[in-house]
Amino acid sequence: MLGMFDPVYWMIIGPTMLLAMWAQMKVKSAYNKWSRVGGSSRLTGAQAADRMLRHAGIHDVQIEETRGFLSDHYDPRSRKLRLSPHNYQQASVAAMGIACHEAGHAIQHAKGYGPLALRNAIVPVASFGSWLAWPMIFGGMILNIMELAMVGVVAFGGLVLFQLITLPVEFDASNRAKRQIMSLGIIQSDQEAKGVSAVLDAAAMTYVAATVTALAQLLYFALRLGLLGRRD
Repeated sequence: MLGMFDPVYWMIIGPTMLLAMWAQMKVKSAYNKWSRVGGSSRLTGAQAADRMLRHAGIHDVQIEETRGFLSDHYDPRSRKLRLSPHNYQQASVAAMGIACHEAGHAIQHAKGYGPLALRNAIVPVASFGSWLAWPMIFGGMILNIMELAMVGVVAFGGLVLFQLITLPVEFDASNRAKRQIMSLGIIQSDQEAKGVSAVLDAAAMTYVAATVTALAQLLYFALRLGLLGRRD
């Protein structure tokens, strides 16, 4: 049996799915709590990110509003920092924390932060793995074409590598935000700093959960292809 019809699959992947669900609940809880707490500086998320970028000497990154809930991201290709509506417009602790986290990515890009450059370089490999790895693996196993399945595993390995590299990138961006957000007067109390940490640490756990899940899936494929022992 393969995939979701395989009891071994659920033995390996089930715990990681629970971890991912817990991480999503944690980030939503932290965000909902601190998005209702206004920052003493009264800076919106967009203004907070702009202050952090200007302090770093970065003046060519455009900050714009984008659609979606927690859709915040930095696009290194267009050098645009995109913030979801609440985080762009509102002056909450959560909005300032997330906006400054994304500003941290822009600073990483400007300073040539190695892990970010490596992650950007392997985006095509990760995209290939996310779309074609599963069909190649299962198609190869069903048709008994192990070469095809192995190519799929290698492609999926590229996705796993992307997830692993994402961890230091995200942790570093959060650490940059935490270090500067108070020194720049964006937040002005220990309680607000606690809120920023709560939101960013919870968000970091979603990346940890995604990486653990990807590693577990790679382990499952390796088991089913007999790379770690006899294949059933």
